[in-house]
Amino acid sequence: MNLNITPKELNYRFPAEWEKHSATWLSWPHKEESWPGKIESIYPIYAQFIKALTEGELVCINVNNEKMKAQATQHLEKQNVDLAKIKFFINPTNDAWCRDHGPSFLINPNAEIKKIIIDWNYNAWGNKYPPYDLDDVIPTLIGKEFNIPVYHPGIVMEGGSVEFNGKGTLLTTTACLLNPNRNPHLNQSQIEKYLSNYYCVDNILWLNDGIVGDDTDGHIDDITRFVNHDTVVTVIEHSKADENFYLLKENVELLDKMKLENGKKINIIELPMPSPVIYDGQRLPASYANFYISNAAVVVPTFKDKNDDKALNILQNCFPDRKVIGLDSTDIIWGLGSFHCLSQQEPEV
Repeated sequence: MNLNITPKELNYRFPAEWEKHSATWLSWPHKEESWPGKIESIYPIYAQFIKALTEGELVCINVNNEKMKAQATQHLEKQNVDLAKIKFFINPTNDAWCRDHGPSFLINPNAEIKKIIIDWNYNAWGNKYPPYDLDDVIPTLIGKEFNIPVYHPGIVMEGGSVEFNGKGTLLTTTACLLNPNRNPHLNQSQIEKYLSNYYCVDNILWLNDGIVGDDTDGHIDDITRFVNHDTVVTVIEHSKADENFYLLKENVELLDKMKLENGKKINIIELPMPSPVIYDGQRLPASYANFYISNAAVVVPTFKDKNDDKALNILQNCFPDRKVIGLDSTDIIWGLGSFHCLSQQEPEV
């Protein structure tokens, strides 16, 4: 395969998350510094997340070695996960955030090679959490395992920073993609060219800031998500006293002016924010927008909050063909991410 011709020129595409998956990819959590003092407490909920995924698809899990595989298996067995739906791969990682370091799969059903992988550079959100050398090579290891061609665009890009409607529109934020800690040598139009060529989109829409407490510098998957080709859910804060109030209000105003690839306006559904989740004096990036859409279910982080049920009901109306499952994320969010950050879909061709 000629890797000098871009995926866009070869008519590949990055499907929307609600399109059929052949698998979900995860990297087993093991870095104690990501959940200081709490890592053991996340495993029961993490295993419940995996159980929900196995209702509709295979779950592929990167582990560092056989010992970690055995530990992971024990946690899964405690939650009665169907191990026939689990495949482990000895692909050592630094951390668990597979949305950002995992493979971006593109497909073209009409091509001889129907699936390719994009291996973007990864620098742990602007070199905040070294080392990240193991995470940075995960997509290429998976490509070798399955003999899938791997493109290397050569710039930093994280899966949580981009959101797709599957028809040619991509949503992102200036706070993240234009941050000098990612690609200081590139301006907005140059970054758009990479997005266009390697995610195969024509219409790139920019919001500004992410939520307070988000150490990724404003990932889109904490604020605004497509739920179908022409509709987004976007989080809003009702309390003017909350530091998220104005930046989320601005996002709604920006979305209201945006057009999809077909020239139509975006349908906007507002999703509440939970009350601030504070741990050890730190505000955590708790958001109901960090849900993951699997074949059988939509798994939504909840926070023991009065808005949990309201958010779940709104999302259930958005996904009538799937079961919306709320899982308590109050321990997981101490790692500064939730279910969407932890997962990466592999589309079916």
